[in-house]
Amino acid sequence: MDSNGKLNLEETNLNEFIENILYKIKIEAQKKNQKLTFCAGEEKRSIKIDRDKMEQVLLNVVSNAIKYTNLGGYVRVFTKYDDDYAYITISDNGIGIPKKDLPRIFERFYRVDKGRSRELGGTGLGLAIAKEIVTAHGGEINIESEVGIGTIVYIKLKY
Repeated sequence: MDSNGKLNLEETNLNEFIENILYKIKIEAQKKNQKLTFCAGEEKRSIKIDRDKMEQVLLNVVSNAIKYTNLGGYVRVFTKYDDDYAYITISDNGIGIPKKDLPRIFERFYRVDKGRSRELGGTGLGLAIAKEIVTAHGGEINIESEVGIGTIVYIKLKY
């Protein structure tokens, strides 16, 4: 989105785009001895996205997964395609989010655990901004999580 709020859409190979983003962030996972993997959907579909904005979304979601996953854990990113949508799924075996907090997770400045956020950094804006960007693309973003089990973030983008 430029300063007028318009998306700068470019034809993009989603799998290659995600691989490049994960390359940028893999050092963070390595510092925590985490396994960061990408399972690309077989189809090499292109999608029109604002590359800068969508990179912001993916960096935020994947860095959250790394941040809130313990040493030696995993963060996995998947893509899948059907006739109408591209799906990106980010899953981890991190500390999880309590059920009571899930409905508010995309609110501006909402943080699940104020003490933990102070300790690990974070303003409570990342997921709110991610939702705005995905919605501006005509897509959806959703989260499932269970404390002590992990978190899964689903992003659905229309072609």
